[in-house]
Amino acid sequence: MNKTKRKIFETSMKLFAEKGYDATSIEEITANVGVAKGTLYYHFSSKEEIFQFLIEEGVKLLKNSVEIKTEKLESSIDKIKAVVLIEIKVLVKYEDFMTIVLSEIWGNGPRSILCKKYVFEYIQMIEKIVENGINKKEIIDGDKNVIASGIFGFTCSSLIYKMRTDKEINVQELYSEIEKTFIRKLKR
Repeated sequence: MNKTKRKIFETSMKLFAEKGYDATSIEEITANVGVAKGTLYYHFSSKEEIFQFLIEEGVKLLKNSVEIKTEKLESSIDKIKAVVLIEIKVLVKYEDFMTIVLSEIWGNGPRSILCKKYVFEYIQMIEKIVENGINKKEIIDGDKNVIASGIFGFTCSSLIYKMRTDKEINVQELYSEIEKTFIRKLKR
């Protein structure tokens, strides 16, 4: 991604998180980036395309990080621990991304459908780890989708709470709390 496209991406993410998608205009994005509309349209054909790119890139970053970190791990529990730690680190670093996804996912419009699609893909990735763990008798027997959704949801909910109550999030401390109160309960 070139410098201008990255700036449009980062600025749009910040504005969508602060003001909401509908309240953010192309003019506002270009003014904050410091480029002409033509430059923005060279990189993106519409505000909708910017949004789609933002969601795709955010989930791709999360999925790639998880794949890299878990591919050499043997234990499903260790993989789940890695998933949770990566999820915390990525969503703390890209808090605006999390804000956008969580604010847009609860509807029926095109942005909501897009967010659900990518979150579902990410949860399916966790599901495979859970299913493998159930098959290897490392994880309690249960519905792999419920467990995978629980891992994602528990981590996101914990993060949201911490972001609203703490000035600064201690990633390791939050991870340890989730590991102690949730992940340990998955062990067989």
